[in-house]
Amino acid sequence: MDAMTHDPANETLCFGYGETKLGLVLVALSGRGVAAILLGDEPPALRRELAAACPGVRLIEDDDRLSGTVAKVVALIASPGRKLDLPLDLRGSELELAVWEALRGIPSGETRTYGALAKGLAVPATAQEVGAACAANRLAVAVPCHRVVKADGSISGYRWGVQRKRRLLNMEGVA
Repeated sequence: MDAMTHDPANETLCFGYGETKLGLVLVALSGRGVAAILLGDEPPALRRELAAACPGVRLIEDDDRLSGTVAKVVALIASPGRKLDLPLDLRGSELELAVWEALRGIPSGETRTYGALAKGLAVPATAQEVGAACAANRLAVAVPCHRVVKADGSISGYRWGVQRKRRLLNMEGVA
């Protein structure tokens, strides 16, 4: 979480888990919206990932409270071309926010290269900086960093595993 935009000592994130075609999902909610959508295989590992991404923030597991939110995220992952009907709590540097906004503009079923995405930004960026912003993304599928590929069209790193990235692209009809 970007330290410049909040005081972690006074913040609480509620989170819950769901089952998806890609494994488990952890969904965290702040007072401003969905703050994290993390993919993984085991609840303890996902909770550690959330804690590492949000140092100093109080984390409360509340599956009952988040059941509707988690259900919407699970539906998004099942059909990644749909829009998520939930507010997002996007926090990052100016460059990260620009990259994430550009990612949200890539239509389902299409990809962009890291370099092409960098060239289209309103802020100066390199392909490597776009890659770093994708790696910093905490909102899997809602901020579709899985739609970014290498210059030769091949699939490269993905925070939640290349296999998940490949499956998401296949689910969207990308060859």
